[in-house]
Amino acid sequence: MKLYFAGAIRGGRQEVSNYHAMIAHLQTHAEVLTEHVGNKALSDGGEHDLSDDQIHARDVAWLEECDAVVAEVTTPSLGVGYELGVAEKLGKPILCLFDSGNPAFRLSAMLSGNSKVTVVRYQELKDAMEAIDLFIEQNR
Repeated sequence: MKLYFAGAIRGGRQEVSNYHAMIAHLQTHAEVLTEHVGNKALSDGGEHDLSDDQIHARDVAWLEECDAVVAEVTTPSLGVGYELGVAEKLGKPILCLFDSGNPAFRLSAMLSGNSKVTVVRYQELKDAMEAIDLFIEQNR
């Protein structure tokens, strides 16, 4: 199984510790095509070794290749929203994880109101991990 993990990069790296932990957990189940999203050294400046055109082409190719998408959506991100839209159009199963204990952000109705997206609100990282396990079990 190949998974695409989405999380904010240029939109802000506030949740990078959660991304890192979630990706490590996902890797116990499957190949994660986007493990760089959880790299704590990656700043909100993004990747510097590729042009924006190259990043877009690579990420769309990964979305086409993956079997499912897991996104941490607490930090609003135009890029993550775009990735989720592409994944939905490709018919990929999508899990969105939102830290409801973070009072700084509210979840977009475009996600919470979308019946094609599984949304799980969590307050403890262990709850997000349990949601990941269930999602993968249901989508193998």
